[in-house]
Amino acid sequence: MKFQQYQNLKKNLFPFNEQNVLNDRYKKEDINPRQLNPLVLAYVGDAYYHLYIRTRLLNFEQAHVHLLNDFSMQIVSATFQVQAYEAIKDELTETESYIFKRGKNAKSHAPRVASVHDYHISTGFEAILGYLYLNNEQNRLDFLCERSFLQVAKNMYQAHQQ
Repeated sequence: MKFQQYQNLKKNLFPFNEQNVLNDRYKKEDINPRQLNPLVLAYVGDAYYHLYIRTRLLNFEQAHVHLLNDFSMQIVSATFQVQAYEAIKDELTETESYIFKRGKNAKSHAPRVASVHDYHISTGFEAILGYLYLNNEQNRLDFLCERSFLQVAKNMYQAHQQ
């Protein structure tokens, strides 16, 4: 996207009418998660996973915000999301596997803090979560997030025991 196009999109992102009412461009029922860009699914999945992990950590610590932040940032990192994906990959449905592949293969720029491989795997993992969230599959989403969390927690525990 060219800079001018980007600036125009930013300028007109929130369309208010003459009565100062915000007009959504899309209706909720018009959003088809299967047709969304996989990076958009990953964007939503990343936000959901952050919230899930932060909330889940409250079962272990409720007073020390710095510790909660340290653990949550570590768990949601690309490296640990690879572990999360490994914990669920054999249980994915055909659709979830398809969404994962789309996310993993999406063209994007890997950050400097993760390997390209880990970044692509984590993008696929997040795309699955975003898809499930937008598809209102809360039970499945909770199941996969919990399965992932338990494996990551187990790996962290074992690493600290050595």
